[in-house]
Order: sequence, then structure tokens, then C-alpha cells
Amino acid sequence: MTDIKDKCDNIEKILESYLPGKEGYQKTIFEAMEYSLMAGGKRLRPLIMSEVFRMFGGENTDVVAPFMAAIEMIHTYSLVHDDLPAMDNDDYRRGRKTTHIVYGESMGILTGDALLNYAYEVALSAITGSDNVERSAKALQVLAKKAGVYGMVGGQVVDVEMNGVIPDMDMLKFIYEKKTAALLEASFMVGGILAGASDEEVRKLELIADHIGIAFQIRDDILDVTSTTEVLGKPVGSDEKNNKTTYASFKGVGEAEKKVREYTDKAIELFDELAEGKDGEFLRGLILSLVTRDK
Repeated sequence: MTDIKDKCDNIEKILESYLPGKEGYQKTIFEAMEYSLMAGGKRLRPLIMSEVFRMFGGENTDVVAPFMAAIEMIHTYSLVHDDLPAMDNDDYRRGRKTTHIVYGESMGILTGDALLNYAYEVALSAITGSDNVERSAKALQVLAKKAGVYGMVGGQVVDVEMNGVIPDMDMLKFIYEKKTAALLEASFMVGGILAGASDEEVRKLELIADHIGIAFQIRDDILDVTSTTEVLGKPVGSDEKNNKTTYASFKGVGEAEKKVREYTDKAIELFDELAEGKDGEFLRGLILSLVTRDK
């Protein structure tokens, strides 16, 4: 994992290269987009996408770069909207003031809208410049579905409706799979598709990401109970504040930790089968770091 900083620095450059110039009558939205997108973060989704692409033999980074930028824009828009007063009502994200606190609630809504729409503009640019239009179109279809009503948005809908309600475990799993795992699934799948992975390999990548996403979210729930704002860079205790039932509050931290290990073991077992004969060492280490993190 020693070269993770170099890889993330490269992702920052890719993101910057796709941001629109801050000019024109609507320049405020461009400034807010940059403020939100370039606020730091782990850059997990574009990093995973790039590494899967490389693991399956992808060499031309121009093929994957637009999708790396697009998925981080989609992820960022979801955070901007999550922080709004109508949702989680958080004032801080990644150690600094949230977008709606800096630019106002209306502009916070528009910033999320802008990032989502611009993400598809960027991803579509990959199709027009692609030497394999079919792969790029298939990757875009996956990205759109995993971000939409059958993916992240669908999970968010159920999550919002469950505020103050105790869901059963099937519903809680649905929320985790859609709200959190869906974009990780897109990251794995798009990387594989663009590199020419088979349909069966892409299906396995989706399943690996599903397990990782659930483990990642349960770990997030645990940290919301056990960590501090200084360590996380965002408020802790927000789940309790918003009357949200999580795996940690439903089953207790100890049982939640066991579930994280269970899903992680499943993911790693599948990954090792898929990565046999390929250079997957970095990605394997990254997967493990996601579910053992302290922030």
C-alpha cells in the first residue's frame, strides 16, 4: 500500500482536469462544484475502478479516466445532498463546512444536481472518444443503474422512510446494498467491463463489491458510535440524532464487528479466486483496509 498516495494524487489531477472553468454568469455553481469535489476524501471508487481495470489488463488510462471522474462526482453529489437540512442536516464533512453551509441551502441542492448531470457529460465523453464503443456504453449503463432508483437513490429512499422506524434485517440489508454497495459495485464492474472482463467475471466483481459495501457500511455504523468528530472529520452520533436504526444499534457493536468479518471473508475468498494469475495484490490490500479502517 506504499504507493497509494501516488495513485490518489493522480486521481486528484484527473478530477481537476474535468472540472469546468469558473467563469460566466453561473460561475458560483462551478465554484461550489469544485469546493465539494476537491474537499479530499479517500477516492475509493475511482481508485478501485482504476485498479480493477489494471488487474484485467487495461492499459489505456484515457479509456477509464472519464469514468473515474464521473463516479467520484456522483459520490460527491450524494454526500452534498445527504448533508442538507432535509436529510442528515450536517454542518461538517471531511473536516470542513459542508457545501450548503458555505453556499446556502439552495445552492447546495443545485451543486448536487450539477455534479450528477456533469458526471454523465464526462462519462459520455468516453464513448465519443472510445476505441470500443460497446464496452464504454455497457459501462455507462452500469454506472447509471447503480446510481439510480435501482441502486443508490433507491437505497436512500428506503433509508429516509425508515427514520424513526425499526426495520427488519432484510430491509436493513437492502439499504446497505443499495445506498452504499451500489457505487462500489459500479466501480468494480466498470473497471472490469472497460478492460474486457467476461460477463461471468463482471458478475463476480459485482458480488465481491456487494460484500465489501455491506461490510464497509456496518463499519461506518460502528465508527459513528465509537469514534470522535476529530478522527472522522464529520459529526459522530448522527445516526442516533436522526433516529436511524443501524446494524450497530440493532445488534450491538460486538455483533456488528462479527458481521464485518463475515462479509469481508466472503469478499476476499471470491476475490482470490478471481485474481488468480493476475496482479491483484494492491487491490486486495485496499479491500481489507476499507473494512478495518478507523476513519
